[in-house]
Amino acid sequence: MSRRASLSRKTAETSIEVEIDLDGTGAYDNRTGVGFFDHMLDQLARHALIDMKVRASGDLHIDDHHTVEDTGILLGKALAEAMGDKRGIRRYGHCYLPMDECLTRAALDLSGRPFLVWKVAFTAPKIGTFDTELVREFFTAFAMNSGMTLHVETLYGVNSHHIAETCFKAAARALRDALETDPRKAEAIPSTKGVL
Repeated sequence: MSRRASLSRKTAETSIEVEIDLDGTGAYDNRTGVGFFDHMLDQLARHALIDMKVRASGDLHIDDHHTVEDTGILLGKALAEAMGDKRGIRRYGHCYLPMDECLTRAALDLSGRPFLVWKVAFTAPKIGTFDTELVREFFTAFAMNSGMTLHVETLYGVNSHHIAETCFKAAARALRDALETDPRKAEAIPSTKGVL
């Protein structure tokens, strides 16, 4: 069964197209017009082993907010579509991700019940020209639109680039684990309810 999705979304603020393959190799081709955000999406794809292509144009003359949030919305919807009925997946994933002085943990459940717990404090308001508060905006949109329960906490860290990158990488590694097929229950929905 193919676990792929291609979606597009156009508003007065952004125009976005995404393609994902959950059974990929982590190949990526992301162009949003926001350099640091592209770097983070590349990390998400590479460490989740999800092939990802994103094309976004937005009202960057205002700021990066709409482009980042709307990309999160569409990637979340694409993830939900690509998972289908979630038959055979492990469902849960977690990761402790170190990067130099920083340590972040992520835990998630592909439950169909969207929720975000965010315990991340940045030490600077910007990484280059990128607003650090947009990291949370992305993960809020991604979790809510994919139906994911996601907990992210930076336990410690000083460099805001490292903090942001560990959030994306930790979430990616947790997502990789959750999306993997469980060889002992490859045909089953991972819930006593029989549906997710």
